[in-house]
Amino acid sequence: MNEAQKNRLTISIFGQQYTIVGKASPNYIRMISGYVDEKMREIAKSNQRLDSTKIAVLTAVNIADEYFRLKQEYDELLKLIEDEE
Repeated sequence: MNEAQKNRLTISIFGQQYTIVGKASPNYIRMISGYVDEKMREIAKSNQRLDSTKIAVLTAVNIADEYFRLKQEYDELLKLIEDEE
Protein backbone atom coordinates (compact mmCIF):
# COMPACT_ATOMS: atom_id res chain seq x y z
CA MET A 1 0.00 0.00 0.00
CA ASN A 2 1.44 3.36 -0.92
CA GLU A 3 0.96 6.66 0.88
CA ALA A 4 -1.62 7.84 -1.68
CA GLN A 5 -4.00 5.09 -0.57
CA LYS A 6 -3.79 5.99 3.13
CA ASN A 7 -5.96 8.42 5.01
CA ARG A 8 -4.48 10.44 7.88
CA LEU A 9 -6.83 11.83 10.47
CA THR A 10 -6.32 13.41 13.89
CA ILE A 11 -9.00 12.34 16.33
CA SER A 12 -9.68 12.81 20.03
CA ILE A 13 -10.33 9.95 22.42
CA PHE A 14 -10.90 10.67 26.11
CA GLY A 15 -9.27 14.08 25.80
CA GLN A 16 -6.14 12.86 24.01
CA GLN A 17 -5.25 13.58 20.39
CA TYR A 18 -4.21 10.68 18.14
CA THR A 19 -3.24 10.57 14.49
CA ILE A 20 -4.72 7.55 12.74
CA VAL A 21 -3.28 6.44 9.40
CA GLY A 22 -4.93 3.71 7.36
CA LYS A 23 -7.00 2.69 4.38
CA ALA A 24 -10.33 3.18 6.15
CA SER A 25 -12.41 6.19 5.20
CA PRO A 26 -12.28 9.28 7.41
CA ASN A 27 -15.95 8.75 8.33
CA TYR A 28 -15.23 5.19 9.45
CA ILE A 29 -12.22 6.31 11.50
CA ARG A 30 -14.35 9.00 13.16
CA MET A 31 -17.11 6.47 13.89
CA ILE A 32 -14.72 3.96 15.49
CA SER A 33 -12.93 6.69 17.44
CA GLY A 34 -16.23 8.06 18.67
CA TYR A 35 -17.30 4.61 19.80
CA VAL A 36 -14.09 4.10 21.81
CA ASP A 37 -14.38 7.60 23.30
CA GLU A 38 -18.00 6.95 24.30
CA LYS A 39 -17.12 3.61 25.92
CA MET A 40 -14.23 5.16 27.85
CA ARG A 41 -16.46 7.97 29.11
CA GLU A 42 -19.14 5.47 30.22
CA ILE A 43 -16.57 3.49 32.21
CA ALA A 44 -15.02 6.67 33.68
CA LYS A 45 -18.44 7.94 34.74
CA SER A 46 -19.22 4.76 36.69
CA ASN A 47 -15.66 4.36 38.06
CA GLN A 48 -14.53 7.88 38.92
CA ARG A 49 -11.45 6.79 40.87
CA LEU A 50 -9.78 4.99 37.97
CA ASP A 51 -6.89 6.54 36.07
CA SER A 52 -6.97 6.76 32.28
CA THR A 53 -4.79 3.66 31.81
CA LYS A 54 -7.19 1.49 33.79
CA ILE A 55 -10.15 3.03 31.98
CA ALA A 56 -8.49 2.21 28.64
CA VAL A 57 -7.83 -1.40 29.68
CA LEU A 58 -11.38 -1.90 30.95
CA THR A 59 -12.68 -0.38 27.73
CA ALA A 60 -10.54 -2.78 25.68
CA VAL A 61 -11.82 -5.74 27.73
CA ASN A 62 -15.43 -4.63 27.26
CA ILE A 63 -15.03 -4.13 23.51
CA ALA A 64 -13.25 -7.51 23.20
CA ASP A 65 -16.15 -9.12 25.07
CA GLU A 66 -18.63 -7.52 22.66
CA TYR A 67 -16.56 -8.74 19.72
CA PHE A 68 -16.31 -12.34 20.93
CA ARG A 69 -20.03 -12.53 21.78
CA LEU A 70 -20.93 -11.22 18.32
CA LYS A 71 -18.42 -13.57 16.68
CA GLN A 72 -19.93 -16.52 18.53
CA GLU A 73 -23.43 -15.52 17.39
CA TYR A 74 -22.16 -15.10 13.83
CA ASP A 75 -20.48 -18.52 13.86
CA GLU A 76 -23.66 -20.12 15.22
CA LEU A 77 -25.72 -18.48 12.46
CA LEU A 78 -23.27 -19.69 9.80
CA LYS A 79 -23.52 -23.21 11.18
CA LEU A 80 -27.33 -23.06 11.06
CA ILE A 81 -27.20 -21.90 7.44
CA GLU A 82 -24.73 -24.64 6.53
CA ASP A 83 -26.85 -27.30 8.25
CA GLU A 84 -29.89 -26.22 6.20
CA GLU A 85 -28.07 -26.63 2.89
